[in-house]
Amino acid sequence: MATFLYKLGRLAFRRRHFVALIWVALLTLAGVGAASAPAAGTTSFSIPGTEAQKAFDLLEQRFPGMSADGATARVVFKAPDGQKMTDAGNKATVEDTVKELSDGSEVASVADPYTAQAVSKDGTVAYASVKYDVSGMELQDSSRDALEDAAQDARDAGLTVEIGGDALQTVPHTGATEIIGIGVAAVVLVITFGSLIAAGLPLLTALIGVGIGISTITALASTLELGSTTSTLAMMIGLAVGIDYALFIVSRYRAELAEGREREEAAGRAVGTAGSAVVFAGLTVVIALVGLSVVNIPMLTKMGIAAAGTVVIAVLIALTMIPALLGYAGKKVQPAGKKSRWMGGKRADKKAASGSEAGRPAKPNLGTRWASFVVRRPIAILLLGVVGLGAAAIPASSLELGLGDDGSQPTSTTQRRAYDLLSDGFGPGFNGPLMVVVDAKGSGDPDAAFKQVGDDIKGIKNVVAVTPAAPNKAGDTATITVIPDAKPSSVTTEDLVHAIRDKGAEVKADTDATVLVTGSTAMNIDVSEKLNDALLPYLALVVGLAFLLLIVVFRSILVPLKAALGFLLSVMAALGAVVAVFQWGWFAGLMGVEETGPVMSMMPIFMVGVVFGLAMDYEVFLVTRMREAYVHGEKPSQAVVTGFKYGARVVSAAAVIMIAVFAGFIGSSESMVKMIGFGLAIAVFFDAFIVRMAIVPAVLALLGKKAWWLPKWLDRALPNVDVEGEGLRTDAEAKGSEDPDEDRALVRA
Repeated sequence: MATFLYKLGRLAFRRRHFVALIWVALLTLAGVGAASAPAAGTTSFSIPGTEAQKAFDLLEQRFPGMSADGATARVVFKAPDGQKMTDAGNKATVEDTVKELSDGSEVASVADPYTAQAVSKDGTVAYASVKYDVSGMELQDSSRDALEDAAQDARDAGLTVEIGGDALQTVPHTGATEIIGIGVAAVVLVITFGSLIAAGLPLLTALIGVGIGISTITALASTLELGSTTSTLAMMIGLAVGIDYALFIVSRYRAELAEGREREEAAGRAVGTAGSAVVFAGLTVVIALVGLSVVNIPMLTKMGIAAAGTVVIAVLIALTMIPALLGYAGKKVQPAGKKSRWMGGKRADKKAASGSEAGRPAKPNLGTRWASFVVRRPIAILLLGVVGLGAAAIPASSLELGLGDDGSQPTSTTQRRAYDLLSDGFGPGFNGPLMVVVDAKGSGDPDAAFKQVGDDIKGIKNVVAVTPAAPNKAGDTATITVIPDAKPSSVTTEDLVHAIRDKGAEVKADTDATVLVTGSTAMNIDVSEKLNDALLPYLALVVGLAFLLLIVVFRSILVPLKAALGFLLSVMAALGAVVAVFQWGWFAGLMGVEETGPVMSMMPIFMVGVVFGLAMDYEVFLVTRMREAYVHGEKPSQAVVTGFKYGARVVSAAAVIMIAVFAGFIGSSESMVKMIGFGLAIAVFFDAFIVRMAIVPAVLALLGKKAWWLPKWLDRALPNVDVEGEGLRTDAEAKGSEDPDEDRALVRA
């Protein structure tokens, strides 16, 4: 591995024009594809194998003109104080609005509140249901404008009017904090490298990689039905790993220059050593993201594969374009320890020179001092780290899962205000009606089956209203709407769904009719249960595959085991933080969380996948430096210190950059993206600075040589991937007499 990448790095350095041309051509091609691609159409949200999805599919088959996936809107009217919606003037305004709404070209139907019994008992609130022929993402802007214009006309007439439903669904924006995150990354890179040119390389390559990835996703969005969240996640992951991977290779390049090697040789060795770590770190991230497909939720699978593709691009760019750009930069990228003229390089060089003349040894860097401290007190550091993360994980025991609805949106949105008006006028359960589908095709008396289902549901606790059965033209299938007495995201509503399904089993035995519960609320409940059921198998698959991969990388059993256990600590602590902020409301104002509630259903499994991949990044980068020192003859405790001497500064910078990039997405208008950004940012903080920087060196110091133990039979069976670049050293030593400059560089190393 190291030898192949070494040759690749030197080739990219020499053929820099060709390499740069290839990547620019790929970026241009992807950009043209994105610009010429049709607009993204509907994003299907199917959950194969769930009862709610089976009912939805049955509706599509038995009610062909129903447009079950069409966009919906609820135009909610509230009368002025002291008036009612049944007053003649208010009624006339609503009827005019209904007529205006019916004129839309994409409108399938509009239900008049006065004929559909959609007026509250106290007469102060009414609503008109609007059904469209196309989905919310396919709805034309002219239809949205017509909807808002009709609402505004009613407002001008004196009514309070708000609009709920998915008809106003728009692509979420991330806000200015995303740019701030990139700005923080730039500052950290400048401080780390002491050079504007060296700092700019990781940013440039990361942006090119993300540009190719996002443009490709945009080009394929219509064909593959990719949602807006897919590209947001790909951007989030791609920026973070793209900057980090390039950072590690540029840092190693500068270290090789400091050892006295020529620039082409330094580029080859940087790609051969740090590049090997990049490859395996990228593989762990890809395994974690692609592994999301085992959950069997198409949307989650597409998100994972798209993000994994962006990671692959980031790895390839780091291995090829970084050495090519280093060739262009030439002497503008200084060896490690030297700063550019703009960063005070001359003063630093003079100070270093005077220190060497005085014979004073160089002062150990912060990474060396910290590692030495941990090695001296491993038990205390280990206990402190484990207890601290354990305390942060405590809120995770109160984790409640669900999927967001209009009730979780900011109070500044019309969707949220419509939700509140409906709750006040009709009860909290009105925002989450359950649709019961009765399939009586195999029943001898369908009408009797429909009636029995309705009567049985009326007798269930926590049911406010049950509408009469509405059969299809064939008379073999009917829908019944059930209004719960609790809000859609409550445990009470979840229990009601299960109670109706239990009643369905009794109906099946009596009438041979099948009862299915669907609707957005039931779908959300089924998604949560499906994700919970998939969590352990997914964890076993991803951690198992990555464990095997790390055994190959580190040629050890205990080091990969320690890495996996450390990851579990950090992800549980991160989940605890997510619960504390988004469910309990701690620091909610600071994070821009206007409404607390259940944590997004896919958050645990998503965090397990992404955080595991990113955690292994730091494990690979930091511990490969330790193993490299150990393989080259250092004692285990000294190898830990050496690993921190060369790796701590870079890993810390990479972690700060990744935290900044993820935290930038906290400003998103989409609650899902906001929660993901916060969860990943806090998880990286816990994993990089507590697990990898404290717990890992403490455990390795306690294990000593046992940390690198591997059964002999397994050692013989495993392929030698040579992440440490031992093959490069061996080859160089073998030809040392033919290449004295190379030999002197190795002696200095």
